Amino acid sequence: MAESPRSFIYTQHAMHDKSVRHQVDFWREQGERAHWFKRYDKVLDDSRGSEHIYKWYTGGMVNCCYDALDVHVEAGHGSRVAVYYDSPVTNTKKHYTYAQLLEQVATVAGGLRKLGVAAGDRVLIYMPVMVETMVAMLACARIGAIHSVVFGGFGAKELATRINDSQPKVILAASCGIEAQKVVAYKPLLDGGLAMATHEPHKCVILQRPQCEASLTPLDMLWEDLFSAQPVDAVPVTSNHPLYILYTSGTTGQPKGVVRDHAGQIVSGKFAMPTCYGINPGETFFGASDVGWIVGHTCMVYSPLLAGCATVMYEGKPVGTPNPGSIWRVVSETNTKALFIAPTALRVMRRDDPNGEYIKHYKPKMDQFQTLFVAGERLDPPTFDWARDLLGCAVVDNWWQTETGFPMAIICRGLDNNDIPPRAGSCGHPGVGYDLRILRDDGIEAEPGEMGRVVCKLPLPPGTLLTLWNNEKRFLSSYMSRYEGYYETGDSGFIDEERYVHIMSRTDDVINVAAHRLSTAAIEDVLVQHPAVSEGAVVGIHDDLRGQIPLGLVVLKPERASHPDQVIREIIAAVRESIGPVAFFKNCGIVERLPKTRSGKILRRTIAAIADGRERPVPPTIDDPAVLGEVERCLKEQLGYPRPRTESMYGDVRCGEEGVDREATAAVASAAA
Repeated sequence: MAESPRSFIYTQHAMHDKSVRHQVDFWREQGERAHWFKRYDKVLDDSRGSEHIYKWYTGGMVNCCYDALDVHVEAGHGSRVAVYYDSPVTNTKKHYTYAQLLEQVATVAGGLRKLGVAAGDRVLIYMPVMVETMVAMLACARIGAIHSVVFGGFGAKELATRINDSQPKVILAASCGIEAQKVVAYKPLLDGGLAMATHEPHKCVILQRPQCEASLTPLDMLWEDLFSAQPVDAVPVTSNHPLYILYTSGTTGQPKGVVRDHAGQIVSGKFAMPTCYGINPGETFFGASDVGWIVGHTCMVYSPLLAGCATVMYEGKPVGTPNPGSIWRVVSETNTKALFIAPTALRVMRRDDPNGEYIKHYKPKMDQFQTLFVAGERLDPPTFDWARDLLGCAVVDNWWQTETGFPMAIICRGLDNNDIPPRAGSCGHPGVGYDLRILRDDGIEAEPGEMGRVVCKLPLPPGTLLTLWNNEKRFLSSYMSRYEGYYETGDSGFIDEERYVHIMSRTDDVINVAAHRLSTAAIEDVLVQHPAVSEGAVVGIHDDLRGQIPLGLVVLKPERASHPDQVIREIIAAVRESIGPVAFFKNCGIVERLPKTRSGKILRRTIAAIADGRERPVPPTIDDPAVLGEVERCLKEQLGYPRPRTESMYGDVRCGEEGVDREATAAVASAAA
């Protein structure tokens, strides 16, 4: 079907209850929106349910590119705008209709096929926010190839890790990207990654941009050479054929390749865009993200196109390209109905435009604008209030993950009978399809308002991760092993008596830096590789703009401690080169020893609490309490921590080494209610 249904008879609670109590019936209904080359045999295949492996729509044949493009063109909507592209630094504005986008995608798909790319082959995409990136993704999907988009801000080492794991037959890359006013050359990073990698692709296809043309190697060819091929039709693939691999940070420092399938993406995308976001065919949705993140995949590329909407690709920043009104300019010029953005971006805009003068300037031209969606990290109440008051629209915080693909908690904007008001500090009510629970460490379900681990009862709905690429064992151990019958999100929080979900912190070493999930373990690995460092620790600490930033402490080898300032500069440069500037690693101090338990475990949460100026959790197993004073002096004298906060993002909940301060949790829950 080309068009998604507009009217709904459910409230969010009624739809949610049906989706978790009568899963098969509910998702059978949603599956009717997809085009099936061959209809599925079973809605839910739970034959491996005892192993926590579930599959949806088994036996069917589909193609996500066909549902995203061909279906709309064949239904007579080829002249409808599919994508707006806006790049303020390069002074470029374009738009493509569904028919124009389909023509480009089909031709690039033919070019990939000429290079020997077939169904099941991997294609790594290392490109910025450009329409060509979307074309590359859809072209892969069209022929059943599995794409893996790598964020352009990642360094050569991270790129090499992903090349080795996915083993792409072809790499598609741009010569450069634009970061604010700065041109970032991608080709040297790609060449560095290939030099480190053990796998070599058959060919690298380079899109030359005039801002920075790249030097080519014998392995390279030009993007325009792909267009010498003939367009090809969409290839039907099985429902659970992998659509893409998207890497997310893991607690070991080794990224996890989340796998999403064709049928799951089609059904969840056609469901989420009208239901969760309230966007219908022909309307514009603006997902302000990078294509390399899950929001870019879901909210910029697949879901809007699957639902017959117009999407926006904005190659710019919320400020500085050229001012804090850039986002609102794009909203006004594209008739955007809903904007999806990270809290960090809002905080930066609020900092540079506290009275909303730019919002006031563009607001008269934003007649279609109805909803501001915010996700990626917790939205602090002061920024929530600022946006709501100045925009005069609904501000909807929502929560989901790379692994889940669409919101696990939200206030749905597409349900006519939905009267749940947004609430500052909460990411909404449980999302349709997700049976969320809060469990204590012993597996007992928590009381309303009581902090615990956020989990979801299995099976997860369609569109969530199938597995981890080539690593089912790690898939099960990472997500399904702690609590029998539940998916563990890795987040802690609580659900209050009115069903509002509050996500408070991570339970592992993954931190959110401006909505980018990064592993502190991966950064820590870079620190300890420096020849002058004997050991080190990295923690996530509060930052008013970015939510969290990493902070490092290192112990130097006695024989290498004569030039400490130089060592710190080299460490910071190494993190930038290895992880990328996205890590925003600028704080690193030198201590004589790190705080540890008697068994040798570094007390990272205690370090973070000291840096944040919070009450520091001191476990009874600490080896020497005196070291905490040494750490405190280091943080204050070398790095200036703790620093005063301009606002409270996370309330007063304290999560320590030995558990949760339930008294503080109850107070926060009571205040929220």
